[in-house]
Amino acid sequence: MVTIYCKNTQTFKEYPMGISLLDIYNDLQINLPNQVVAARVNYKVESLNFRIYKPKNIEFIDVTSPSGNRVYLRSISMIMAKALSEIRPESHLRIEHPICHGYYCCIDNRETKVSESLIDELRSKMQEIIAADMPIVSEERQTMTVIEMFRQRGLMDKAILFETLGVPYVRYFRIGDYIDHYNGVLVPSTNYVPVFDLQSYKNGILLRVVDRKNPTQVAEFVDEPKMFDIFNEFVRWNKLMELTNVGDFNKICRDHSVYDLLKGSEALHEKKIAQIADMIAHRQPESRFVMISGPSSSGKTTFSKRLSIQLMVAGIKPIVLSLDNYFVNRVDTPLDENGEWDFEALNALDLELLNDQLVRILNGEEVEIPYYDFTTGERRWRGDKVQLTPGSVLIMEGIHALNPDMCPSIPQSAMFKIYVSALTTISLDSHNWIPTDDTRLLRRIVRDYKFRNYSARETIQRWPSVRRGEERWIFPYQENADVMFNSALLFELAVLRKHAEPILADVPQYCEEYTEAHRLLKFLKYFIPIHGHEIPATSLLREFLGGSSFR
Repeated sequence: MVTIYCKNTQTFKEYPMGISLLDIYNDLQINLPNQVVAARVNYKVESLNFRIYKPKNIEFIDVTSPSGNRVYLRSISMIMAKALSEIRPESHLRIEHPICHGYYCCIDNRETKVSESLIDELRSKMQEIIAADMPIVSEERQTMTVIEMFRQRGLMDKAILFETLGVPYVRYFRIGDYIDHYNGVLVPSTNYVPVFDLQSYKNGILLRVVDRKNPTQVAEFVDEPKMFDIFNEFVRWNKLMELTNVGDFNKICRDHSVYDLLKGSEALHEKKIAQIADMIAHRQPESRFVMISGPSSSGKTTFSKRLSIQLMVAGIKPIVLSLDNYFVNRVDTPLDENGEWDFEALNALDLELLNDQLVRILNGEEVEIPYYDFTTGERRWRGDKVQLTPGSVLIMEGIHALNPDMCPSIPQSAMFKIYVSALTTISLDSHNWIPTDDTRLLRRIVRDYKFRNYSARETIQRWPSVRRGEERWIFPYQENADVMFNSALLFELAVLRKHAEPILADVPQYCEEYTEAHRLLKFLKYFIPIHGHEIPATSLLREFLGGSSFR
């Protein structure tokens, strides 16, 4: 017998050795409000088919949790891939990137539009597979055997990925005679994930996924044409480089040509920043304010400094104004739903003072700007003054920079708006995208450890609050941007691996944050690590690694 502690019921109970999590769940009769999809076992996410042989702490999770939502996404993706293999066995599905509160998918050629009849047929087949409640089985075999299985089925991206991993055994999943690979666990059978939809979008298909706040329905469609265009541009560039998946990248690492890729990626960044500076120059003298926003760890600070240099090259004098200096005194900061100071709220800024000063600056006046003392939490006046002269622009960076409610007194024509984010455009394989927030979280973990004396545990602990703030104050306004800049670099996860692994390994196994630390450590194992000694001092990645030439 083994003793199990269930966090959901806060009870201990003994079970026979080898019992499955699903049997424990049914025995305890846990009344979760939504369909359970997996469980955390000693803070590791495991399938409901996982069997217990030693005493464990367990917690059953549904799609409303981040871990449960990932289980759902993998599972519905496999069902979609299986459905296509049945109705179009000669075709290949590629799940490319998140967009419009769903995931953009293409079939075979991205240039060929997917017909409505094919979408209807695919949706019906997925519903049929879900209704059949087919088991999703996890299997493990020798790596070379699995590679050959995927090769025989024409799934070369997965075969190449496994070839580069350097491990003796690998795990894959099977529904009937269809096999696939996913980075993490799936639900036990197909009827666990009934909520989805498909819709035509651009040339491909939008896989509409479950709404985490209301799991009985799909998430609301929000059109994001600008975000799609920036993703599309980089996906095309990756294809020109013959690099779309991590297996391709690992092959480049083994061929010792990765540093050519590094130089090319950095050059692309420089070109894009120069183009943005030219766009601002062409809008002079009308656009006097450059507003820069983006989520945490997107590289906004370094981007702003590199943009300033390119503006000077274009004959424009940049003047930087930090929105942080317009915080209200700490005692006046609004409170969140938990009664804590909400520094990310729009009203945490003194909007009246900000608008008054921006209007005066736009009118050519010399204005004394405040300084916010983060130690005391109070505003100071140090005699710092700002004045726009002919041929100059004011650069303002902050999370609310694209929110029209921040500067209602300023004409829209006077502002050039930029959205910066790390939009990862490389995938593990054709069915396993890399979440953009994973790249940002790894950047932040490394930076916080190196420069802010925060452990990985502390950074992971803060991350949900950061994400909630982004979803409320940043993402809804991203399409207001005149231009978007993708700060992701194709090689960065291979560089971050060497820095992040020892930091993540220090997260204790007995704490909540271990779930995320363990997941990220497993994810990083897919990348062949590379040294970052050839990364230039001006790189956006230096903001997180150290060694930046910007101060």
